[in-house]
Amino acid sequence: MRDDLLVLARDLRVKFTTGVNAVNGVDFDLRQREVLCILGESGSGKSVTLRALMRLNPPTKTIMSGTLELGGRDVVQASENEMSDLRGPFVSMIFQEPMTALDPVFTIGRQITETILRHENISRRKARRRALELLELVQIPSAKRRLDAYPHELSGGLRQRAMIAIALSCRPKLLLADEPTTALDASVQIQILLLLREIQQELGMGMIFVTHDLGVAGEVADRIAVMYAGRFIEEGPVADLMRQPLHPYAKGLLGATVHEGSRGKRLTTIPGAPPDLRDLPGGCAFAPRCTEAEGACLAHLPELRTPVPDRAARCIHVDDRPAAFGERLAS
Repeated sequence: MRDDLLVLARDLRVKFTTGVNAVNGVDFDLRQREVLCILGESGSGKSVTLRALMRLNPPTKTIMSGTLELGGRDVVQASENEMSDLRGPFVSMIFQEPMTALDPVFTIGRQITETILRHENISRRKARRRALELLELVQIPSAKRRLDAYPHELSGGLRQRAMIAIALSCRPKLLLADEPTTALDASVQIQILLLLREIQQELGMGMIFVTHDLGVAGEVADRIAVMYAGRFIEEGPVADLMRQPLHPYAKGLLGATVHEGSRGKRLTTIPGAPPDLRDLPGGCAFAPRCTEAEGACLAHLPELRTPVPDRAARCIHVDDRPAAFGERLAS
């Protein structure tokens, strides 16, 4: 295994005791300094996949299988103590809603310093000094005063920045971000996205970013993995995928995205709704909503086809011959 490989996932599956098959055989790698964006509608399995990396799904209700390694360490078989040691120094997470993730009875400074003290043998004074440096890093104004502020005293944007500071407190190699800008207005959203990308590059971290917004993915990602019904159905470099999506679902997401050239044009929509994860169809899960579906789509789960090394899609209409792919690009 290469030294820069942070995440190795092979046939990763997450099932809940309620019968929900949330993640159904996911494969991916992530290396240092790389940003992977997992894109898809609500209920596609994005957040469950992200939480599986830190094993944060409810332990008594979750069944994990397959291979999942962080820095060469087995997450599926690790003890809770081993996972506790991984969380913080190796992997940290920015949650979707900071008001529920932050503890309302402790100050922001206390929450950052306690995280540092849990993993490092330093004095409380040094931990507090680093907490101040982190608040300054995430560009919180009047950082020294905000150390003693409670979460309810901060705006939504400042709370999200405080969450980022906590996630960075132990200098993780891998940062997970679960739709961290969803609850923010547009102007604050772009500030947070640019800040995350800047910090990720400055600190040399790997990052996995979950979103349902293609515009957000285009701002932060190097690679995109499109997720549907618990599976990655298309993967590729962000610029290539957005220029020419291969899977009908990815095409639908792109067609429904507002962008500079969409003024005066009718946005396309994807008919229907995502499938019930307790009763997935035997063939392509997207087939009931797909305008290109045919009988073969309903009969068998399509294999992942790779027309060129950096592009892959799980669709029978994707020609896996490199020459044919080149002809499509030229046209």
